[in-house]
Amino acid sequence: MSIDRLADIRNRRIGFVFQNFNLLPQLTAYENVEMPLLFKGTPAKARRERVETLLEQVGLADRMQHRPVELSGGQMQRVAIARALACEPDIILADEPTGNLDSAAGGDIIAKFEDLWAKGHTLVLITHDPAIARRSRRVVHVQDGAVVDDEAVA
Repeated sequence: MSIDRLADIRNRRIGFVFQNFNLLPQLTAYENVEMPLLFKGTPAKARRERVETLLEQVGLADRMQHRPVELSGGQMQRVAIARALACEPDIILADEPTGNLDSAAGGDIIAKFEDLWAKGHTLVLITHDPAIARRSRRVVHVQDGAVVDDEAVA
């Protein structure tokens, strides 16, 4: 596939939650979440509604116009999660998505992921948190770059 086609697939089908957020520092929380929708060509009214809904869902309705430097680590993580969900991806790849969140906010995010899974989305979460792993349907243990255990969780 061409580079453009691969980028289109990543934008429309895969949501990424990076451990280090990868937010654009010159953009507000709103603009960071809006970015994938701009690339997708979503009309302005639909973009606005989607961004506002997502930021509200992650508890940042009052921080939409703040830049990353004005947000806590947990708030930046929630912006990154909202951005990953913006295009309603089929697959979500999340590296330590709750690593910078308190237990209540982390629980809310995992509940949101569980809801997405129930709706047919595929989620791949990397975590060191055994409580999150226990909420998963399948746990793959990796050590030194090799799979050492692959178990279905009831």
